[in-house]
Amino acid sequence: MDHSSNGIGNDESELYHAQLHLYKHIYSFISSMALKSAVELGIADVIHNHGKPMTLTELASSLKLHPSKINVLYRFMRLLTHNGLFAKTTAIKKKTGGDQEEEEETTYALTPPSKLLVRGASTCLASLAGGHPSCMNMWHSSKKWLTEDKEFSLFESANGDNFWNMLNKDPESHKLMSLFQEAMDADSQMFKLALKDCKHVFEGLESLVDVGGGTGVVAKLIHEVFPDIKYTVLDQPQVVGNLTGNKYLNFVGGDMFKSIPQADAVLLKVYDLI
Repeated sequence: MDHSSNGIGNDESELYHAQLHLYKHIYSFISSMALKSAVELGIADVIHNHGKPMTLTELASSLKLHPSKINVLYRFMRLLTHNGLFAKTTAIKKKTGGDQEEEEETTYALTPPSKLLVRGASTCLASLAGGHPSCMNMWHSSKKWLTEDKEFSLFESANGDNFWNMLNKDPESHKLMSLFQEAMDADSQMFKLALKDCKHVFEGLESLVDVGGGTGVVAKLIHEVFPDIKYTVLDQPQVVGNLTGNKYLNFVGGDMFKSIPQADAVLLKVYDLI
């Protein structure tokens, strides 16, 4: 076959690396799903609560896995450590024999990314890794969506309705809403890291409206640094309807595409389901 006809060239090394590049993207979903499974199993929580790195046997026992799955867990942890989510370490184990010789055994420890998956920590992003079938499956409809002459988002084209309407119609919507809001709040917690270097942006403001501000996590973080600013959080009525404000924070239910409360500045964090 003349590879030059498709623009790749005849260099075997180039072909090999092109194949690897394609394979990397074809199978990249495995890493996302492995992360999702790790969060659902609570691997980071188990290691954190253990107080030190854990062996594969200890992990399997704490996670209550079936004994037949321990070899699968080994391969699973190998992928997660390769992706930097956990660290492979060694510990000294004494033999049970009379000579009491020592031997090394493999253990698994937390890394900075997996520390962000520990539930109950001041900053936890575990909810973001959960994903929902409606958000994952929509990508299978991208070809259809791109060829449609309709003013729909990819999410709406794939699921038959927009995200908020689907929440209202789904019998389990309260669970999905809770999961979604928990994920958004977790992401908002990271705002305090950006705030350290961007304080000047908020200096001199008397009022600020956070568009799509959820439960007011970001507004409360900014308030800790700028207590004199009056904050308004605008979000969907089903998000803020049961929330109570105070003298510095006001919750408003509405549609940002129709009206935004007046303020000195608008804060908008973009999150788009295409």
